Amino acid sequence: MVRAFLLSLAQLGDRRILAVFLKSLAVTVVLIAAFGAALWYGATHLAAGWGWDTTSGGLLGAVALLAAFGVSWLLFRAIAIGVMGVFADDVVVAVEARHYPKALATAQNLSIARGIGLGLRSAGRAILINLALAPVYVGLLVTGVGTWLLFFLVNGWLLGLDLGTMVAARHVPSAMMRDWRKTGAVDRFALGVAGTALFMVPFLNLFAPILGAAMATHLFHERRSV
Repeated sequence: MVRAFLLSLAQLGDRRILAVFLKSLAVTVVLIAAFGAALWYGATHLAAGWGWDTTSGGLLGAVALLAAFGVSWLLFRAIAIGVMGVFADDVVVAVEARHYPKALATAQNLSIARGIGLGLRSAGRAILINLALAPVYVGLLVTGVGTWLLFFLVNGWLLGLDLGTMVAARHVPSAMMRDWRKTGAVDRFALGVAGTALFMVPFLNLFAPILGAAMATHLFHERRSV
């Protein structure tokens, strides 16, 4: 894991990886901004429909905007990894070109449609599972640390699966993906926990999707070579 992190960190300056970082960050910011703008627009027009004055309507809109960015911060991991799924193939190709050229020669490049599909499934799975666990999160608030611990473990498991799938999709036939998921669960969980920790660190969280995809590539090929 440490080796995978150090190698991934050292390759952040790669032009192909920087290009993916800028594209995925831009799309993530646009999605969050669009979500905030939609809530603000909806709140102000709802207030107008209720006959509120402009000041009250503006205040409701501001509250809705703050709520939108608060929710977006909580869902940043799901949004960022969902977007990353669309561009992940470029990161994996860059890592394989430098460190695993033989594997790159036999890999199957992902189509845009499949990349979007992986991204949507990743984001949807994270949002739905966390929503389903929301009552448990609330109930564990009395423990002081239980909510954050469960959130950390659940999202670590989800993130490890998402990142591993991004790489495996290039090398494992679709019919064998279910069998692949039964192997390496511990490594993927460790990867997901490390990635989730990165998402919680200001500034580093911007690079977490890129680092996670690169680390997943190293771990996948290290395991295959054993």
